[in-house]
Amino acid sequence: MKQKAIVIGGSLGGLLAANWLHRSGWEVEVFERVEDDLASRGAGIGTHDELHVALGRLGLPVDDTVSVQVEERICLDRSGRIVHRMHKPQRMSAWARIYRLLKDAFPAGRYHFRMELTGIEQDAGGVTAVFADGARARGELLVGADGIRSTVRGILIPGAQPRYAGYVAWRGLVDEQSFPPDVHRELFERYTFCLPEGEMMLSYPVPGRDNDTRPGHRGYNHIWYRPTDPERSLPDLCTDAAGRCHGIAIAPPLIRPDVIAGIKAAARKLLAPQIAGIVERTEQPMFHAIFDVESPAMAIGRVALLGDAAFMARPHVGMGVTKAALDAEYLAGALRETCGDVDAALARYDKERRIFGERIVARARRLGAYLAARLKPPAERTEAEREPPADVLMREIGSSSVDIAELASP
Repeated sequence: MKQKAIVIGGSLGGLLAANWLHRSGWEVEVFERVEDDLASRGAGIGTHDELHVALGRLGLPVDDTVSVQVEERICLDRSGRIVHRMHKPQRMSAWARIYRLLKDAFPAGRYHFRMELTGIEQDAGGVTAVFADGARARGELLVGADGIRSTVRGILIPGAQPRYAGYVAWRGLVDEQSFPPDVHRELFERYTFCLPEGEMMLSYPVPGRDNDTRPGHRGYNHIWYRPTDPERSLPDLCTDAAGRCHGIAIAPPLIRPDVIAGIKAAARKLLAPQIAGIVERTEQPMFHAIFDVESPAMAIGRVALLGDAAFMARPHVGMGVTKAALDAEYLAGALRETCGDVDAALARYDKERRIFGERIVARARRLGAYLAARLKPPAERTEAEREPPADVLMREIGSSSVDIAELASP
């Protein structure tokens, strides 16, 4: 009889785990709390060869429709002049493109929407997930892959909470066809940095509408990290036109017009004119506060935490999806090598993948330290919180893990 795995979370981490376990011969059920397909969500993402190779090992088609290739990174000063260049090939994709690839590969009848986890019960024989509607699902293994606000982690390790980094990321996406020809020639095929003092703007091409990667049909993603005081500025950003504060996040359509006008005015003042023009053409700018989280354990009884549910690093490492893919593959491999001995497999998984997660979080904090430090008086900033040179940021932001010595195995 097949062993059964319950996967909580139907986003990328959950689908990666589900596909690997399904491919390994497990019976797998995925439970997602939201009510509809997630393919319309997400934004542009940087990927690495490790992710593409992992997807290939999973048996998924990885071709030119999955990502957009860039060969060079450039940095623009305030006047729009290129002040640094760096040859650094990378593939840029979109969250929705990877989601669609993984979702289509998994049996549709085993993916369940509108399933909110409320409890976890464990005993010597297995683990049971309890849902808000009264339903229960039992198996030999439960995988918590429900993201940074993980219900699974909250139940089992309530002290492991996300920590605000001190800054937000403003995001936007524009169609390739909206680019003026001269700006398209200069920027579109490149990964572009703008570095106002204490801030960081990144922009790069990604798949466009309907995940189209054909020239002329692609998108251009930008993400702007800006220090934001959690006591005053962040609540103001999250307050809608009716005066209601939505906490630490707000739905993009509810962002006040004056806030959007303010971010576009700041772009004109601080960024290269080419990039400011892209921000100006963004129909719906949005933002999210940057957090990180690290768990003291990735295995608790018959439960494995995976991806962002276990370790959520700030986006500067660009490793979120790649880390989830490597977590999922390692978990499936450990179960296979131990012949389905869940306890032995999870002991291996916890030891090896926790080391990698800890190092990823530490590296991302180091890369973003200077952004958060802008909220401190200059005299109180440590050496590590001083702004790195542009060429260092260009080399290290979003680098492949195989190029980073501190992520190598001990």
